[in-house]
Formats: sequence, structure tokens, C-alpha cells
Amino acid sequence: MKTIEHQVDFCVVGGGLAGMCAAIAAARHGVKTLLMHERPVLGGNASSEIRMWVCGAHNNLETGLVEEFRLENLYRNTYPCYSVWDSILYEKARFQENLTLLLNCSCQEVEMDGSRVKSVRGYQQTTQRYHRVEAKIFADCSGDSIMAPLSGAEFRVGREARGEFNEPIAPEEADRRTMGMSCLIQARETDKPQTFIPPAWANRYTKAGDLPHRLHNFTPRCNFWWIELGGEHNSITDTEELRDELLKAAFGVWDYMKNYAEEKTAENWALDWVGFLPGKRESRRYVGDYMVTQHDVESEGKFDDIIAYGGWSMDDHHPAGLNTVEKPTIFHPAPSPYGLPYRSLYSKNIDNLMFAGRNISVTHSAMSSTRVMATCATLGQAAGTGAMLAVKNKTSPRGVYENHLRELQQILMDDDSWLPGIRRPVSALSSAAALKASSGEPEMLRNGYDRPLNGSENAWECNVGDHAEYDFGKSADIQEIRLVFDSDLKRPPWQMVSNYPLDMPPYTPPATLVKGFHVEIEDESGSTREVYRTADNYQRLVKLPCRERAVKVRLVIDSLRGDGPKKVFGFEVK
Repeated sequence: MKTIEHQVDFCVVGGGLAGMCAAIAAARHGVKTLLMHERPVLGGNASSEIRMWVCGAHNNLETGLVEEFRLENLYRNTYPCYSVWDSILYEKARFQENLTLLLNCSCQEVEMDGSRVKSVRGYQQTTQRYHRVEAKIFADCSGDSIMAPLSGAEFRVGREARGEFNEPIAPEEADRRTMGMSCLIQARETDKPQTFIPPAWANRYTKAGDLPHRLHNFTPRCNFWWIELGGEHNSITDTEELRDELLKAAFGVWDYMKNYAEEKTAENWALDWVGFLPGKRESRRYVGDYMVTQHDVESEGKFDDIIAYGGWSMDDHHPAGLNTVEKPTIFHPAPSPYGLPYRSLYSKNIDNLMFAGRNISVTHSAMSSTRVMATCATLGQAAGTGAMLAVKNKTSPRGVYENHLRELQQILMDDDSWLPGIRRPVSALSSAAALKASSGEPEMLRNGYDRPLNGSENAWECNVGDHAEYDFGKSADIQEIRLVFDSDLKRPPWQMVSNYPLDMPPYTPPATLVKGFHVEIEDESGSTREVYRTADNYQRLVKLPCRERAVKVRLVIDSLRGDGPKKVFGFEVK
């Protein structure tokens, strides 16, 4: 069979949210990138094939690329359809400059050159061709860490012994047990009763005691994450057999909801979808220069090399899943936010191998929090940005840590990836200029904090017709205008729905956003000229290329998405 050869700077294996963000981040910064993904749709556990909500830090919604995806979805996917969500993720990668996308392509081989990965080889089942990819830097965002056994990279599976890192929530002895996997189900409400006849091979649950500690009545917000098995098995090699058992359980659970539950809350609901691809929580984890532990999470992860943050509980699922009568999960508290270090995103023993997602260098205990997808997405953005710096500086991922860490953090913050505890540097041009506004206090627009923090809104409050203006005192060269609007980071985090009620409210962009605005410049003669206008903004971060010379730059607010004044967190001229 024919082999297609590719030469790129950065190759990402795995197109879940982490891999997508890694690839897109690098490509947007000019690095020739290739993304190899074994499925027909992107998004991993968030895709239409699995349909898990995109969860992240409690009460601290993630920004950067994952927020861009979510806001695009709220704007375009007015009736939350998974095919539309798939198409949004697809277009973000497929039409990104500098990015080659290989779907339905499964990584099968790794070619090594000493302690470096030279190439990967994948088989594309739709074309019956192989693709061989040479790159300077590789990132394994496959979840199952397919490149680990193929490259000889150090990795771990299972739970560490309590004494190894003195983690109180770890088991007394180490084992190879993991969290299991789930096949989710979705239902749709109708205006009349619906019958359900289960397949003969489905599990039979006829009383509440058959599903101890599980949901026993149906609501539109039901998420059947607890239809889970596999933690006592090999979560990679046993997946097909576990899928069979999960399907028996999934159809059996719906049979119980429809035909046996004392609460007749599912009477008008019909089974709409069942996942035949299990969504995984845990398998191989890489070993990097640093391994994050329970103690790092609990102490808020105040790392010097912070590049992302988490904030989900340490949500440790019982390895037996449905097969235990104990509680299916224990939510150990975790602060929100806590920082995550760059040193956990590259291999300890393979010089040019990075990783992002649920497979980063963490203990099982810490991974029970870091594994959720919005956190994984921010880790991916950090890995892709780190890879970009490694390529541009002709160094390794470790070399970025040693010599370019502050630049990495600054680029991430400029791309709206918040790093708790660090102030985003503001351009010298904006810092030195006179800043005034038609109303309100505009200084918050250049304070380097693009969200509410520690009781401060860090925002300029504005209404229709208001403007903020930079005066440089003399003509200055302008390259870019950076704006950050309020996308309501306290809104509910659920990206997509778990079920479809009759009265499904439409998706809309957050009402806190500025909808219409324009930017104008004034030259030395006093002439004013408009350089940008939109009547339908729905994004939080807006970067406007602007190759101009100007004495003044003015942001004018034209319309709002909801009633009342709005907040603008950032207005910066570079």
C-alpha cells in the first residue's frame, strides 16, 4: 500500500480537545503542523461519538481556545445539535492555516533516532494508505498514550501506593486499577407516552437495589456517566469486551427507567442515542520532569512554570464501576483554581516528545482532577505554544523550560489563556499613552488582568455610544489591537446537552457581551478614519491586525447583547 510522506515542524497525535488546541495553537503562531486523529470526528470525549460534557474548573471558566470553541457553538448551534458541534471543531482544524488534518488515521509505528522521535506512521482506513510524518517536535494527545510503548517513553498505569508520594487518598498498595469507561445514552421528550422494548441481551434491572447509589428517576439533566466499567481490567486491550458489557448495561438502565422505576418520570421520553464508542477516563500516563501530586493540587499548584490551571474536584471513580455496591465516585475537594506546571507536559526520557490531556505527568490521585476536558484543552494550548517556541528557537521542550519560560507564559496570556497569580504584561505603547473614556474609569483596560479577581472587576463599564481612547502624543506605528470582552465566566459550564426536552431553550451568546463596536484612528492632521467595524461580535478575545500609523486609537461601543451596561476587560494597542 502507498505511503504518503509529510515533513512538518510539529506533529500531534490525537484530536480530542487537548490535541486540537495543541495543533491550532502552534499553527496560529506560524509553525507547520500536522494533526493525526484516528476517528472521523474531532473532540474525543466531547464529540458526537461519546457526548460527554466539557467540564473544567469550578466557578473559574477556562478561556483561550476552548472558550473560543464554546462561544462559536453558542452562536451557531442554536438548537444544540452534536453534528453542528462536530462541524465547528472540524472547521477550526481543517481550515486553519499551517495545519494539515489527517482524520481516520491511526498511529501504528514510531521511528526513533536515539532518544528522539524521528517519525510516526499511521494507517488511514478510508483511503487504505499509510502516512509517515517526520517532525522536529511531537505531542501525544491520544489519551491512551499510543506513542509511549512505541517510543520507549516512561509511563505509568494504575494507582500509586499511598506511601510513594504520601497521598492520603491513594490506596495502601500500588495496583494497576484505573477509572473505568462509559457508554452514554441520550433521550428525547415527546408529547405522548413512549414504549421501550429492550433487546434480549440487555442487563435486567427491576428494582432500585439493582442500581445502588445510582440515579433512580429521570430528569432532562441526567448524565449517565455512572454507566461505567473497566477499571479492574486493562482499559486498552479489553476495550472491545468492555464495550459489549457497557451496551448491555446502557440498554438495561433505560429499560429500568422506562419500565420498572417507581418514579414514572421517563414516560414521555424516547431513547434517542446510545454511544457505541466508550468514553475513557484513564489509561497510560507519561512520566515527565515533574509529576503533579495530590499535595500540589491541594496547595493550589503555585508553580514557577505554571502554564494552565485546574479546579475540578479530585473525582476518583471506583474501579469496579457498576459492579460495586459502594458509591461510584468520591469527590475529594480541590481548590479552584490550582496551577499546573509546564514540566508535566514533556517526556523525562524522550527529548522531543510532549503530551497533553488526561495522559500528562501526574499521579492517579491528581489525575482524578486534571483529566476533565476543559483543563485538558488549556494544557493542549500550552503544549502547542511550547512546541512553537521549541521549533523557533531550535531547542527541545525542556530547553523551552530552561530558557524561554517567561516568553511562553506571556504568549499564553496574550492568547487569553489565564495563568492564576501572574499579571499579563501590557505593551509599552499602551502603557505610556494617555488613556481616557467618555464615561467610567478606563485604567482597568490596561491593568493586565482580563477577568474579575479578588473582588475587583478589572473592567471598564460601558454603554452604547461610549468610547475609550489612547493618545500617544505623536504618530506611532501600530501592529495589532487586542480586545477582551465579558463572556460571563460564571455561566454554567455545560457545553452541550445530555437530553432533549420539549421546551429546549435556544443557545445564544452570553448577554454580557458587547455586540457591535468599531475602532477608529486619528492621524497627525487630525483626520479620523475607521479601521474596523462589526455589528455581530460573539467572541471574548478579538485580535485585530492593524498596520497603521496613528496619534490616537479609539474603541467605540455601538450595540449590546443584553440590557444594561457591559464590561470590557482589555483594550490594548501594540
